[in-house]
Amino acid sequence: MTLDSNRIKELKNSFSERIYIQVEKWNLYLGDAGLAEALALECNAYLDQGASKAARQALESVQVKFAGGSTHLPLARLIPPDQIFDLEEILEPYCN
Repeated sequence: MTLDSNRIKELKNSFSERIYIQVEKWNLYLGDAGLAEALALECNAYLDQGASKAARQALESVQVKFAGGSTHLPLARLIPPDQIFDLEEILEPYCN
């Protein structure tokens, strides 16, 4: 199952406004960090496996660059646990 460009844009917009990475007590939303589209595209690739699997696989696949690209971490390492549940909730309607 793959989504059309409008549905991917819907996902991107949802991620931009609801999902964030957390550094200490600072929350940086994925739209502001420029990561929402990459996450939407990765989620799209895994939707046929269900919301939970799609969320976790996509979060592991998206690599976040630090220090000008000299260091990379998977997005999964920067998302608080409650945000993973929010991500799954966003993805659920797209998996049916």
